[in-house]
This record gives sequence, structure tokens and C-alpha cells, in this order.
Amino acid sequence: MKLKDTIHRDLPKNLLIVLIILALLFISVINTGVDLMEVFRNSDQMWRFLSRFLKPDFSYFPNIIKPMIQTIKMSIYGTFLGVITGLPIAFLGSMIFTKNKTITNIAKFIMGVVRTIPSLLLAAILVAIFGIGEFTGVMTIAIFTFGMTSQLFYQAIDTIEVGAVEAQESVGANKIKVAFYAILPQIVNQIASYTLYAFEVNIRASTVLGYVGAGGIGLIMNTSLGLMRYDRVSLVILTIFVLVFIVDGLSGYLRRKLSWQINFQKLFLLLSLF
Repeated sequence: MKLKDTIHRDLPKNLLIVLIILALLFISVINTGVDLMEVFRNSDQMWRFLSRFLKPDFSYFPNIIKPMIQTIKMSIYGTFLGVITGLPIAFLGSMIFTKNKTITNIAKFIMGVVRTIPSLLLAAILVAIFGIGEFTGVMTIAIFTFGMTSQLFYQAIDTIEVGAVEAQESVGANKIKVAFYAILPQIVNQIASYTLYAFEVNIRASTVLGYVGAGGIGLIMNTSLGLMRYDRVSLVILTIFVLVFIVDGLSGYLRRKLSWQINFQKLFLLLSLF
């Protein structure tokens, strides 16, 4: 009985929500000029496209091996650069490390600005600056990775056990020692996991960056579309699918088995020699 009463009591509110959603949908259709009948009127063109798209030109595969390798290299280099630049900013964005609100706010502002720039827009800007090529793709991925991983690293730092930090500070350790001895050992597995995740994302992103001239396999797909070689387009998409599937599987396996341990004391002593 209580359930029935609850349903009847919430019925007007639920109907109002449905009506609002339908009204917004109707307004969107009117303002965007959507014509669903256009889909059926162009059915002949759709079938012509599918008849060619569903027959991949496997003889073209040797031509996409090099661009595919370029895509992987771009993702590796871009991920590496993004991580090594994002980690210091993540430290500066945490009050646990800096104890300075001004520095923290500046670091958070930088992270926020970088994250708001879409990767395709960023690639288009860098193409205009550096020209078409792999370097532009690497820089785009690096900046994109910086924005993504710096935020993840910062959140990881903010969840650590602060007792280790306070213990280091109580014996007069400087910021570098606090970072190496107290903070990094607690987040090293998260850093590795987020880096692998970023690499997964970058493999997908780098295939799209070719549309604006950032190099890699996406450039081949864009060229094939321009030439209306849909049989080659389907081959490129199939190759990308297999590549992403392999990378996702390998990265997921490594994250599940992640048990890396780093002796930061020895690493700090090694760095101090330089």
C-alpha cells in the first residue's frame, strides 16, 4: 500500500519531468533543423557507401604499418613528456606539499586551463605554429596528458597519509626530501597506473589527431576519406580497433598485476650526485 501511495504521489512530478524533457527535445529539433526523413531519402547513398566500406582493402595494409608505428611512438613520447611535466605541477597543487596557498592556487589554475582546451583545437593551434608532422602530434599529446595526469596525481597526493610528511618535516627535511621519502612511496603505484591509463587514452586520441595534420595513422584515414576510398578507411579503422584492443588488454593486465616498488632513498642519493 505504501509503495502504491508513493507512486501516485510522485506521478505529477514524474510527468512534469517527462514533459520538460520532451519540450527540450522538440525545441532542439526545431532549432537544429533535424530532418529524420533525410536519412531515408539518402538510403541509396548510404548503401553505396556501406557496399564499399564493408570490403576492406587488405592489400593496402603494408602502407599503414609505418603510420601505425608513428602513432604508437607519438603516444609513448607524448605520454612520457606529459607525465614528467605533470607530476611536479601536481605536487605544487597540493597544500600537503607546498603549505602555500598562493603557489597551490597558481598550480591549480594552470592545470584547469590546460584541461579546458580540447585536444583537436590544441592540435590545430600547434599545426599552425609548428606545421604538419609527428612533432606536432607529440606536443599535442604531451599537453593533453599533462592536463589529465596532473589532476589525477594531485588528487592522489591529497589522499596520502600525512604522518610521513610531518615526520620528515619534524627532522628538518627540505621539500625535495619530503617528496622523495614521504610522498612518492605512497603514490608510486597510482602514478604507474594513471600513466598506463593515459597511454591507453592517447592511443585513441592520436588516431584522431591526424585529421588536423598531427601525423600518424589518422592522417592516412583522413586522406582515404578525401579520396572516397572507403575500403581503405575500413581497413584503417579495423587496424585501429585491433591496436586499441591490444593496448587496452596489455595495460589492464599490467595495472592488475602492478606491484612496483622503488627505493626512493637510493634514487635521491643518485640524483644528488648531479
